[in-house]
Amino acid sequence: MITRKRLTTGVGIALATLAAGLGTAIPAAADEAPATPSPQVELVLDVSGSMRTRDIDGQSRMAAAKQAFNDVLDAAPEEVHLGIRTLGADYPGEDRKVGCKDTKQLYPVGPLDRTEAKAAVATLAPTGFTPIGPALLGAADDLEGGEGSRRIVLITDGEDTCGPLDPCEVAREIAARGTHLVVDTLGLVPNAKIRQQLTCIAEATGGTYTAVQHKEELSGRVKQLVDRAAEPVVTPVATEGAKSCSAAPELKPGLYTDRAEIAQHRWYRVDVLPGQELRASASVAADRAVDDDYGVLLRAVTVHGREIVRGSEAGTGRTDVISSGLRYPKPEVEDGDGDDGDGDGKPAAETVCLQLAHSFSAPASVKRSPGLPVELTVDLVDGPDNASDVAAFGLGRGWWLLGVLVLTGLVAGLLTGWISRWRVAVWRTN
Repeated sequence: MITRKRLTTGVGIALATLAAGLGTAIPAAADEAPATPSPQVELVLDVSGSMRTRDIDGQSRMAAAKQAFNDVLDAAPEEVHLGIRTLGADYPGEDRKVGCKDTKQLYPVGPLDRTEAKAAVATLAPTGFTPIGPALLGAADDLEGGEGSRRIVLITDGEDTCGPLDPCEVAREIAARGTHLVVDTLGLVPNAKIRQQLTCIAEATGGTYTAVQHKEELSGRVKQLVDRAAEPVVTPVATEGAKSCSAAPELKPGLYTDRAEIAQHRWYRVDVLPGQELRASASVAADRAVDDDYGVLLRAVTVHGREIVRGSEAGTGRTDVISSGLRYPKPEVEDGDGDDGDGDGKPAAETVCLQLAHSFSAPASVKRSPGLPVELTVDLVDGPDNASDVAAFGLGRGWWLLGVLVLTGLVAGLLTGWISRWRVAVWRTN
């Protein structure tokens, strides 16, 4: 009897110990694999009165949009937190002031309950105004916070009817917040003014504009955009270039965003070790109406102001993105040279100043602030074995090559002149 009690007690203690071990092991395993931030998408649907029009495969625009939403809700990836916001869905009256506030979140951004979301969409009926600007601001607030990618998909059949709040300016304001919120736009009517407004909204935030006129196109494009949100992306780091190299932020390899106003130069710094090659590129997006003929210049300069290498590109007549880049291979140092001064024998890094300038201009009516969107890529890779290009030994390394060319031309000119004079003198003599 005593033996049986001891055996029972021993088994109980063993089970308790095992349970305690499991209890501590499971959380530890969970800590080792932190959850990836969920991407967030909000679908913004125009439910204004014009959505009653029947011109999409024999159906009303509203019916086509509802079907597209149901297809998207069925196919949305599990990891995507999806929400729905409407504009012009509730106020049927004529009071413009009231109608231009008519936007609300129909389904909150979060884990998707497909049945509940479909039921919410089924209740929608074309009703009121088209307050695109307020709807975008509301959607930006809905998606605020979190570390995952954020995307707004706007589906509309018309331009905003609630000025003076310009949706394009709203999109620029959203982009200026530095939250990397992308707005994609889909237009259900192939109208030039609508296309211009929706394109401006998309370009201001790095998104896309698509014109759709069939149900399959609408469903397929929205599903594509939702799926794209689930794809891993590199989130740019917001930075702010300085007015001089001495005050410039130090950039490590990575992707950065900034804003540069018209006629403004921006400076950044990168430390390059011997044997490394600096690769840098910059893109400037003309997210507003600009004049023809523009360019972008990216220069690598020493801290003393001597130019190392430059890259430039120019364009004309389009509101688009223009990019330029450069490469600077820093040669290896000889043994014993290049000590960084700490006495540890490590080679010293060279501080390279990157200057970004652009030649965009715009009419006086165009807003200057916030500046044009800038995306800057910086990478440091192993340099080539024989860094013999212009970036390392050409004009960018000083003006000695230009001096050689000038001297050669001078000597050649003097020789040519002397020979000519000698030939003339001989001819006169004979």
